[in-house]
Amino acid sequence: MSTLFNKNWCKAAGVRALKTVAQTCVAVMSSASLIQAVDWKVVASSSALAGLLSILTSVGGLPELDEKTGEVKEDAPESKS
Repeated sequence: MSTLFNKNWCKAAGVRALKTVAQTCVAVMSSASLIQAVDWKVVASSSALAGLLSILTSVGGLPELDEKTGEVKEDAPESKS
């Protein structure tokens, strides 16, 4: 638990949250038949909630980080870019 909220954790959790927000935004927007029919308040609130839930879920652990050291694992998908 000592590795929680270090630099690597914040970066990994932030990347996950940003991806989740983008995916939720696209999913909610695609439910409208026309771009004029999109309820932007629903898109914003749903995306923000998804991002918050992603951060809270990351508190439980991030598989791309070593639990003991808090360093990015060699085989993590984010480290191969």
